[in-house]
Amino acid sequence: MKYTAVTFTSSTIEDWQKDLLISELAEIGFDTFEDIDGGFEAYIPSANLDVQALESLLLNEVQGFDLDYQVKDIVEENWNKIWESNFNPILVDNTCYVRATFHEDHPEYLYQIIIDPKMSFGTGHHQTTSMMLSFVLENDFQDKDVLDMGCGTGILAILAAKRGAKQLLAVDYDPICVDSVVENAQLNSVTNITAKLGSKEAIAGLEFDTILANINRNILLDQLDTYSACLTNGGELYLSGFYEAEDLDILKQKAISVGFQYVENKVLDNWCAAKFTKAK
Repeated sequence: MKYTAVTFTSSTIEDWQKDLLISELAEIGFDTFEDIDGGFEAYIPSANLDVQALESLLLNEVQGFDLDYQVKDIVEENWNKIWESNFNPILVDNTCYVRATFHEDHPEYLYQIIIDPKMSFGTGHHQTTSMMLSFVLENDFQDKDVLDMGCGTGILAILAAKRGAKQLLAVDYDPICVDSVVENAQLNSVTNITAKLGSKEAIAGLEFDTILANINRNILLDQLDTYSACLTNGGELYLSGFYEAEDLDILKQKAISVGFQYVENKVLDNWCAAKFTKAK
């Protein structure tokens, strides 16, 4: 698949403004981001690049700081080199070690997850993924039927499987992500994950004990009704992909209105992850 890189540079943008811009770029199809001196690069499948949508986003979102951008095509065979040069192992809660296939094995950790760095989200490096991994480590997944919604690489489903989940469904609208889940499940010797292409329509009529959804605020707001319909009474819902200050209260209000009870949340660099339960 051919990819396009858009290089954003600014001398005045603050970290929170950059994070907000990245979140908005993800909503229009950009799926990988890399920090560079003076800004960052955003990558998108070339066929999905809508320059008009990009310019409209920048007109609406870029206020109070200067921002320049340049568009360039990426040679397909160089894609994995870009990933490998920026993919470092991470350790979550001193318990879960996430590495790529080309990193050294560390079997001394209780959980080790191998992610082949292809063109999909979910390597554990982003704050939202890290917090969701922490939630999975802290809570009971033994013999649970689990949904990983907006699964990316399938990293959350893989850890839930290692934590004893019975059956897992990983859903994403991007076929690259669906393929990545299958490959990464095999790399981790996990056999009880089913990967499915689609969105909320893909889970209609199904039932789960636990739902993991690391997406973004707008999609979460749109899908909370469906999560409520699919979750067993007393089941647990974990959400991330949004900001604490701007989004948490809005999501809490919506979740409560469709039958959830708020339990707790985590915050990392203003990114937020929250736990809810469905009323019994």
